[in-house]
Amino acid sequence: MTAKRYVLVLCCAFLVCAPLALFSVGCSKKSSSAQRFHLTGRIISIDEAGSIVNVDAAAIPGFMDAMTMPYRVEPASQLGQLRVDDVISADVVVDEKKYWLENIKITEQATGPSPKPSAALHTPVPGEAVPDFAFTNQSARRISLDQYRGKAVLLTFIYTRCPFADYCPRMTSELAEINDQLKSNPALFARTHLLSISFDTVHDTPGVLRAYAFSYAHTRQTTLFRHWEFAVPAESQLPKIASYFGLTYARDGNAITHSLSTAVIGPDGRIFKWYHFNDWQPSELIKDATDALQANAHKS
Repeated sequence: MTAKRYVLVLCCAFLVCAPLALFSVGCSKKSSSAQRFHLTGRIISIDEAGSIVNVDAAAIPGFMDAMTMPYRVEPASQLGQLRVDDVISADVVVDEKKYWLENIKITEQATGPSPKPSAALHTPVPGEAVPDFAFTNQSARRISLDQYRGKAVLLTFIYTRCPFADYCPRMTSELAEINDQLKSNPALFARTHLLSISFDTVHDTPGVLRAYAFSYAHTRQTTLFRHWEFAVPAESQLPKIASYFGLTYARDGNAITHSLSTAVIGPDGRIFKWYHFNDWQPSELIKDATDALQANAHKS
């Protein structure tokens, strides 16, 4: 089965008309108001670390049109029975601002040998030195990670055309909240820096990133970028950067199927904390940044 894929315009229409597509790890707490929809589709890829499957799904009446998108699997133990190219049926459970798959059944097993396993993703671990990766920021200036030594850096990955509300839009909204909260603590504000890194090297030019930043920060003051920058790497460097930060991505026309990755880099240029998915709150990252700065001060 090959489901018809819809690109950004349709995805955005879906999000406006049915604001259900928010994704959270807190799926174990289910309310009686949860809705259920029937899904059929083919598995495109499996992210075991995040308990996520990307499914090329047929239209789901009452929920969404046909498209390829990621779903968290509950319980995660169901992942063990699945292979890329399996055709499945499942329940899409939608509870408030969360959705996930349950009761997965394989209706057509993948044929032929199992796909060769890809190289294991690198998982950033605390204390690991972060390479001095370089980017071009929203002002068309070259920046690199080493220039932020002495500050705690909160870094996450996005692309501006991302249609899934709990992916890039959520990451950006959360950083906007962090940026606002840090302003109330001038000392901490001065010792932190926020970076939103795009992996859409084709579309996300400095001008696009600049407009995107203004829309989420609700300001057009360029002073924003003294503390929160938006940047994109060279296409040739993107695989290396994505691999280091445990980020997976695959282009599908104008859309990009991807995982999430957020890192807290200490003032010594080393990983302090890494989050594989969206299972963090602004308060947690602010505490991570504070702890990273304090830990570094104790070393001095």
